[in-house]
Amino acid sequence: MSPTFVLFVVVVAATALERLLELVVSARHARWAFDHGGVERGRGHFPAMVALHTALLVACVVEAWFADRPFLPVLGWTALAAVLASQALRWWCIATLGRRWNTRIIVVPGLPLVHAGPYRWLRHPNYVAVVVEGLALPLIHTSWITAVVFTVLNAVLLLRFRIPAEERALAEATRSGGHASAGTGQ
Repeated sequence: MSPTFVLFVVVVAATALERLLELVVSARHARWAFDHGGVERGRGHFPAMVALHTALLVACVVEAWFADRPFLPVLGWTALAAVLASQALRWWCIATLGRRWNTRIIVVPGLPLVHAGPYRWLRHPNYVAVVVEGLALPLIHTSWITAVVFTVLNAVLLLRFRIPAEERALAEATRSGGHASAGTGQ
């Protein structure tokens, strides 16, 4: 095993641990949201989202190992920088939304929408982080098939299911209560 492959596995493992931390934070925030009248929407696509993101982590390493993908320094280091930037953006989103952030779509009626942090410029900045990470993480060790397949499947999931479900939940909550906050993310 090359040192770069070992580093790649460490980065993928660290990403997996970060995802587990997200789930812990998400569960804590879900309890808070439900205690404050939160309503969950869009549950149908959530298992597919979890499966896709889990498969990304496994496929990165499997493709790099079994297809004997090389580490290309310019691509690998650039991709690693993009992964780190995506993590920074993801945690900026989490910090900005605070207790409202969640991996699920949970709307707390009566709370105003958040227009701070990255939400000043983008409606769904967390998904920018997801897209960048999903493309860049496999490319650290040139797992280009994983990068392409994840990007396509993630685009379908986000554009056909996740974002429309969030938008419907927010629209429904704002029609019924004047304000709403969906602290959602992937």
